[in-house]
Amino acid sequence: MDYSVTSEQLISLRNIDVRTVKGEELVDLRDIKISDDLPQSQRVVEFVEQVKNPFCFKVGKIAVSVGFTHDGVTFEQRMENYLNTL
Repeated sequence: MDYSVTSEQLISLRNIDVRTVKGEELVDLRDIKISDDLPQSQRVVEFVEQVKNPFCFKVGKIAVSVGFTHDGVTFEQRMENYLNTL
């Protein structure tokens, strides 16, 4: 299957506020099944097709919102900084 998404659609998906989405509308990452036998590019397509919104999904009862910054700080660095403040 050829899956393509426009930049406008990506922006729309990215701008969804996870706090306003009903839990039952989100895809649970635990339900996504992707074959390891597929090439990487096809695994990415399969993931996006199944998750529906790669920026907003759930894991169990926890809603997850994914965002990126352009400042070069990694997720690990952010988490380390956060944990040091606890």
